Amino acid sequence: MGYELVQSLTSGLLIGSALAVLSVGFSMAWGITHVLNVAHCAFAVLAAYLGYWSLNRWGIDPLLALPVMLPLFFLLGMAMHTLLIRATARRAHDLGLATMVLTFGLGVVMENGMQLAWTPDPRVLKTAYSSLTFTLGPLIVQAPHLVAFGLAGLTIGALYLFAERTFMGRAVRAVWQQPMGAALSGIDLDRVTTIAYGLAVATAAVGGVAMSLLYTFDPASHLSWLVYVFLVVILGGVGSILGSALAGLIIGLIIGASSVFIPLAWNNLVLFGLLIVLLLLRPQGLLQR
Repeated sequence: MGYELVQSLTSGLLIGSALAVLSVGFSMAWGITHVLNVAHCAFAVLAAYLGYWSLNRWGIDPLLALPVMLPLFFLLGMAMHTLLIRATARRAHDLGLATMVLTFGLGVVMENGMQLAWTPDPRVLKTAYSSLTFTLGPLIVQAPHLVAFGLAGLTIGALYLFAERTFMGRAVRAVWQQPMGAALSGIDLDRVTTIAYGLAVATAAVGGVAMSLLYTFDPASHLSWLVYVFLVVILGGVGSILGSALAGLIIGLIIGASSVFIPLAWNNLVLFGLLIVLLLLRPQGLLQR
């Protein structure tokens, strides 16, 4: 039992890193604009499909395709904010509700578009390293899990350095913490929020590729992925990059540990039970004050 638990915790930790990178952009966009982008994971699934077809059609590994995909998704995020979110904000009386309905509709449109383009059949991403395993003492670690972990670490680390060390990153944090004060300081709110949306959708692309290394996926997968994203963001605190990273790892550990003691079908019961307890004890999240 001890070995099985350690093995499950290790796998859960690596899976949690993929959940973290999938969630960090959603958290950032929600914290800055107070808008729930329900289509966030639909962009992740789209990136998973693009990675799948880059490998199966042209023989290009999804990791090598990411440098091409990231600018594309960054522009998609900026266009989404400019053409949809900002336009809705000018007319809506309740911005949160209006944009949630809007992005839900966008997610449904994207799901149906992917079904038309690629059929509803589940896809399995098989790379050259999909069947590789590494032995670390008594542990056996699959190569795709390590790749997803490294990809998540690099992305979250780069996003954290951007937020802490660059002028634009500090402007993003200022808009999140005090939008009125940021505007009075000369920060262009529209420009900053548009760039933040671009980054959020770009990180969704990374999360989609990371998740495709671990799980099968289909056009409707964005709905199940969105459940985990909400869990990570609420646990880590809205807008917190490090909070999302820590929460993703914690949820991964819980998934790994619970799979040893209870049936897999009960995992969501454990996760949502934990969520209820945390909302009662610390509704602001782990790293929020």
